[in-house]
Amino acid sequence: MDHSSSVAERARVLDGEDRAQTVRDRLRDAIVDRRLAPGTKLSEAEIGDLFKVSRTVIRSALQMLSFEGLVRSERNRGAFVSAPTPEDATQIFAARRLIEPGIVAAAVERVNEHHLPLLVGHLNEQRRLLTQRGPAARRAEIQASGDFHLLLADVAGSAILRKFMDELVGRSSLVIALYGRSGISSCGHDDHAQILEAIRLQDVGKACDLMVHHINHIEGDLDLRARNEIALKDALLLS
Repeated sequence: MDHSSSVAERARVLDGEDRAQTVRDRLRDAIVDRRLAPGTKLSEAEIGDLFKVSRTVIRSALQMLSFEGLVRSERNRGAFVSAPTPEDATQIFAARRLIEPGIVAAAVERVNEHHLPLLVGHLNEQRRLLTQRGPAARRAEIQASGDFHLLLADVAGSAILRKFMDELVGRSSLVIALYGRSGISSCGHDDHAQILEAIRLQDVGKACDLMVHHINHIEGDLDLRARNEIALKDALLLS
């Protein structure tokens, strides 16, 4: 293969990777925002038609989401939005209790006059979204709640921790979609405001304690009790 052919081939590969990343990002947003419910089948043909890309590109995008735990693939059945079990949910929040106090501690060390206005502005936007009505506003508020935790990881300055949090926030959204009792974000604005104030005051101990309390608060809104399977007519309250 001559040089020009090699360059052209590499360009095609990069184009395919870019398209796969774009599809992955759009699907991930839909999953994390809870517009795609746990258990939803992700048809390669349908997604390919929507994005005007090949099945190879779609499979690459779905594989990325599978690595993140947001999609599961079943032989001869296809790909589905993951449906975490109660045990999965418990492990996800246990992981958050281990990781997020460390992120907060690092954020206290690195926060500066540039970070604080961004964080305050984000909380103000959360407050505004809480006053809005309708499913679109609720999805936006849920996303903003998760984004606060990602912003703290950005302030902490660790790309590795940011990647971990990206995955944990995504998985948490699936858990909340399945097991949340309130039907809205349980990631409270007041909790966030208290954590931010402790960070601003550079009180590491208080900020870490507040973060653990906050994660417990989110987990406490879940109903992880086992349910007995019932007939469809009973579930629909038809007699």
